[in-house]
Amino acid sequence: MDAPTIILADDDHAIRLVASTALGNAGFTVKTAETLKELMVLIDHIHAPVLVSDVVFPDGDALDVLPEIKASRPDMSIIMMSARSTLLTAIKAQEGEVFAYLPKPFPLETLVETVSSALKQRADSPVQDFVFGEEDQGHLIGQSPAMQDIFRSIARLVATDLSVMITGESGTGKEVVARALHDLGARKKGQFVAINMAAIPNDLIESELFGHEKGAFTGADRRQDGRFAQARGGTLFLDEIGDMPPDAQTRLLRVLQDGGFTRVGGREVIQSDARIIAATHQPLPALIKEGRFREDLYYRLNVVPLDLPPLRDRTEDIADLAHHFIKKANQQGLRMKTIDSAAMAMLQAYHWPGNVRELENVMQRLMVLVDDDAILPQHLADLLSGNARPSSEHQPSSGETLADAAAFHINRFYEAHHGDLPASGLYQRILEQVERPLLIATLRATGGNQIKAADVLGLNRNTLRKKIQTLDLGENLRGIRRR
Repeated sequence: MDAPTIILADDDHAIRLVASTALGNAGFTVKTAETLKELMVLIDHIHAPVLVSDVVFPDGDALDVLPEIKASRPDMSIIMMSARSTLLTAIKAQEGEVFAYLPKPFPLETLVETVSSALKQRADSPVQDFVFGEEDQGHLIGQSPAMQDIFRSIARLVATDLSVMITGESGTGKEVVARALHDLGARKKGQFVAINMAAIPNDLIESELFGHEKGAFTGADRRQDGRFAQARGGTLFLDEIGDMPPDAQTRLLRVLQDGGFTRVGGREVIQSDARIIAATHQPLPALIKEGRFREDLYYRLNVVPLDLPPLRDRTEDIADLAHHFIKKANQQGLRMKTIDSAAMAMLQAYHWPGNVRELENVMQRLMVLVDDDAILPQHLADLLSGNARPSSEHQPSSGETLADAAAFHINRFYEAHHGDLPASGLYQRILEQVERPLLIATLRATGGNQIKAADVLGLNRNTLRKKIQTLDLGENLRGIRRR
């Protein structure tokens, strides 16, 4: 049996060489092209079952000619690869019935496995995999594995009307993801209607959601449509769903079950035609156990769960995010700036309790307040520590991490040595600042029981007692109820 022929198109000679060698060693016959023009000639003259192609060429964009390729070769499986792929690019590729989308760089084994899978399933296969990179909306920037998983899910969900539950800490971009699901999906011509359940008084939630008739309650001087009616044909985003009161939960469940609702004070049944996307930063399973959230409503909303990672779990994305926010501020009229490497290290070491939203706020302030052309470590100290400090002594707050303390002192050393980190002294300085809050937190957690605290810390009891005396922690431990 003859070896299958694979067309490989990329304008980078090195990539063509290593990729064609790997495919050849796997038993495939490889024909290569370095321009779109050469690629189209190969497609016309070679009956290859699989095409592996870059996106950007000197003479055009491969995604633009996908319809032409699919029209002439509907049986060909297409694998796209790109060094900078975006969510919108992936959606465009999906619409062009691309079999798989690979980010550069990728293991050669992955390429061989993907080509083998494409040969088995061929042209009528659904899209198997997508990996995305920078997207116009800051929260959707990321080459980290965690964000790539989110992007894969988004690409598969945009063509559906399935209910989605988005979870994640505040500032991770839950509404941005919800908007992407709407803007890139079949309902994009309809309205995206968002309602924050935590921001509406309990006695007005049902009116906000379902509308009300004139005279339904004091102040209802006219009929008013609710958010369900406004989102007809579009998407209804229920943010902070965990704060919804029990009565409203019951009515929402009835709408999801029956597909219809009535305005407050009305009798007319109105059919709902809105895709439901909900979001929360609260652990709903825990609220269910506490009797604060309906389990049946949870399962109605949680058809497809999307859990957004906190920024501290995808620190490899911080540089791209920071540069994106600088570019965004520049487009709004602020002077362009660069980020010093030591300053970038501080950004990457910081804990980011406010996640991407906090990073965006920090970058915006830097763009406004920094007069220099480069953002330096000294510009970050007060912004990352949360407030200005009159001296170099740093007292970590209860929510601060070891990385935060380290970033602060690296900056102080940097300033003191005029841009050069010292050869010694940093370890002891960090240790001194970390030890005090660690001991205080452990003693508070154990109710002042030094024996238990020493055991938790892995210290001898006498050693712990000496440290309490040396660090003068007695004042900090007053008021602790001993267990």
